[in-house]
Amino acid sequence: MLAALPATTPSPTPGYWVHDLSPFIVEFPEGFFLDGIRWYGFAYLAGFLVGAWLLSFYYKRGRSPLNSDQQTNFLLALIIGVIVGGRLGYMLFYATDKLLSDPLSLFQVWQGGMASHGGMIGVLAATWWTARRTRCNFLRLCDIVVTLAPAGLLFGRIANFINGELWGKETDVAWAVVFKYKTLIFGGIEHVSYLLPRHPSQLYEAALEGLFLLVWTQVRFWKKKPLPAGQLVGEVSLLYAGVRIFCEIFREPDAGVSFILGMARGQFFSVLLALLGIAFIVFSRLRKNNPCTE
Repeated sequence: MLAALPATTPSPTPGYWVHDLSPFIVEFPEGFFLDGIRWYGFAYLAGFLVGAWLLSFYYKRGRSPLNSDQQTNFLLALIIGVIVGGRLGYMLFYATDKLLSDPLSLFQVWQGGMASHGGMIGVLAATWWTARRTRCNFLRLCDIVVTLAPAGLLFGRIANFINGELWGKETDVAWAVVFKYKTLIFGGIEHVSYLLPRHPSQLYEAALEGLFLLVWTQVRFWKKKPLPAGQLVGEVSLLYAGVRIFCEIFREPDAGVSFILGMARGQFFSVLLALLGIAFIVFSRLRKNNPCTE
């Protein structure tokens, strides 16, 4: 089962807000080695800056074992994990045929394509590597990491909306948005086609994957009696899976991507993530917590 091509019109549907936001914060003149500074790149930067601030704040308040040097190394590992894992995840989960026919497409990151589930695997690998280097409790570090991620998800989904990508399914709700589909130039004249009104599913995801999980993790992380190591990462995995499955109801499946067991791929991988979250919670309650050693 494949996602159908979207219906388009030569003019936007009256009565709905037409998306006309630029993906650039600053656009450079033609011929410059970069086309500009994009909101998507800024979202990544903002997410990592918030993560860096939180790590420092946790250490000062005695909630993290990582000193300033360890924090820097950890953040670098997380950045690599997010980028490499996100790109590999996208190519393996959503663009397998393209990867097999053109392996070099893996490195064509300027064409877009990052998968949040792949990024999570990269973050998990970075956390395991840091735990080994610092001789810290792996599950405790995982609990810290999941409090950093929601800010990045919040900024990233807002950037998706600004870019006019990953739009939702057709709808007639009052807050529906008309997105541009294609812009073609014929004879020096710009011709734009528009999608029918759609759910701004990127904003739904920003609110639930980002803001909701950010509040949840901070409330749980700052409990007077700390949760068992691994409990919070299990809760967040379970909650993220639930909100992602819910948001996928309103999100248009990627064109050309087949469904798995009748579910969109994002929903299917979220079911696996939910099972992993349950396993984390059960394991955290059965084991004895081992403190980090400096």
